[in-house]
Amino acid sequence: MLAPDSLVMLLLCSQLGLEDPSDKALTLREWNPLARKLQATSFHPADLLTVPMADLQVRLTLSGDEITRLDKLLSRRRELSRELERYHHLGIFTLTRADSDYPLLYRKRLKDSAPLVLFYAGEKALLGQPGIAVVGSRHLDQAGQECAQFVGNACGLSGQVLYSGGAKGVDTLSMDSALEARGTAVGVLADDLEKTIRSHQVALQRGDLCLVTPYSPNAGFSVGAAMGRNRLIYCLSDYAIVVASDAETGGTWAGATETLKNGWVPVFVLEHAKMPDGNKLLLQKGALPFPHPFSEPPLKLAEWLSEKSSRQPKAPSQIELF
Repeated sequence: MLAPDSLVMLLLCSQLGLEDPSDKALTLREWNPLARKLQATSFHPADLLTVPMADLQVRLTLSGDEITRLDKLLSRRRELSRELERYHHLGIFTLTRADSDYPLLYRKRLKDSAPLVLFYAGEKALLGQPGIAVVGSRHLDQAGQECAQFVGNACGLSGQVLYSGGAKGVDTLSMDSALEARGTAVGVLADDLEKTIRSHQVALQRGDLCLVTPYSPNAGFSVGAAMGRNRLIYCLSDYAIVVASDAETGGTWAGATETLKNGWVPVFVLEHAKMPDGNKLLLQKGALPFPHPFSEPPLKLAEWLSEKSSRQPKAPSQIELF
């Protein structure tokens, strides 16, 4: 059963059950101003289902087009229920920013730019548990492969969650190593959760894995979606290790530089004689070096990262939106 506030957010902010291609759910930029108006008038999202539209238009100072759009989106409860039931049969569930078990680190670090809706499969309690993000390109040299596997194995052995993007290359190598060590992992996907869960049934059923995405479960791949989810990998973790990055281009570079700028988590970069140019530039921008080979035992990794990390700046406080 969905909480009333969560139901309204799914009706307004997800594409589920929208049968007319011309209908569009509210974007993050459209929802946040509405959420502020709701808070200013002591309304909750659920009130949009019970208060007459004419009264809402006046109380929330909405235009005729805005109230018509809200009314249309809110009127598809049957279609939404049908879609949610189908996904539940597949093992896919939802979290909205109105839910109490929505990842706390997204609220804290991303604030009102946190995703409005998340779709997930597996153990949602893993989201935001102590862990290490491993990111990098799909094409790796030997040092990069060894690093990805080492960090995944270290997470598995030490009880740290391995956070990755669930793609080929660094993501798959590190995640597989963590799970093979009987550890836990979270994959933040940019596309096709519905398809991805089919190849991870054992780990999902065992409770060792959570696959999560801010996009529709059957969404196809796009560069924009891949870029948009990068921050979500970093912001769930305690530390991030960049194994390989292109210079000034690509998702790995964008996510690492954004994280360095915002101070979400300490960023480490694999340092070795033949490291990519992007690794060198990230080190120049303030990322911390991660040596190859790593001289400490795997169980010491989290302690080593903690010792090497500088204190992170505190994010400014901000009113929390639905």
